[in-house]
Amino acid sequence: MVALRYSVLAALALRVVSVFAAEAESPLADDAGSPPEVELKADIVATFPEADDIFGVKLVNGRPTKAVIDVTNNENEPIMVAFVGGQLLNTKDLGPDANPLASIVRNLTTVRYEATIPAGEKQSLPYSFVLDMQPQDVRLSLMAVVTNSANQIFQLGVYDQVVSIVEAPTSIFDPQIIFLYIFLTGVFGATCYFVYKTYIEALFPQTKRSSGKPAGSKKTRATLPEGESLSGGEGSATGTDKGYDESWIPSDHLNRPSARRVKSGASAKSKTKASE
Repeated sequence: MVALRYSVLAALALRVVSVFAAEAESPLADDAGSPPEVELKADIVATFPEADDIFGVKLVNGRPTKAVIDVTNNENEPIMVAFVGGQLLNTKDLGPDANPLASIVRNLTTVRYEATIPAGEKQSLPYSFVLDMQPQDVRLSLMAVVTNSANQIFQLGVYDQVVSIVEAPTSIFDPQIIFLYIFLTGVFGATCYFVYKTYIEALFPQTKRSSGKPAGSKKTRATLPEGESLSGGEGSATGTDKGYDESWIPSDHLNRPSARRVKSGASAKSKTKASE
């Protein structure tokens, strides 16, 4: 692409040098008419389908700006579009004595095409570029380098209007915005929990719920450490847990005679004897 640009510039320089040489060696008088300039019969127009609205063309930062360059060949012979490039220029007038390079804000991408367009036909070429600049109004200038069948080089203006550089609109469904909402919610929840545990909970202590029974009605057993001797009536129960010490109770009280059951047949005979 760079080599093509240099070759085109070299061709233009040779053309200018040849013109000056012809003027220096020309035997014609000063009032002789100069040869007519060759004009390329072609129409080149650039449109921005995705960036153009009722308020003009808007170049969105971070998003590719796509342009469609329509080339119409009105010549009797085919032409070739070599490449298309552009610049962003300052909208302020710097004056006639100012350096022309001072008005350039940024150079745009130069795209090489080498697209041949037959005579009488129309062809559309894509062109895109991406910006990341401060929102402002600039003048967008697009130029195309075209050659005809006689290898003559023409520089044609494609687009030259004031456009606006704007930021990309934000949406609530953007992943970055959703992650920011989640992060802020977590920070807010952690802050509220810290404030509650540190200040609010200390002001309102929680009371234990009571079951409605008096405190003395619940039976509690005191546990003693192992190896400690019991004194008095604090002995532990042997066998099943009876809640008292049987060593202090006389044996005749402990071994009470159990009541024997009387058979039903004997009781019936006794009843019949008593009735007689």
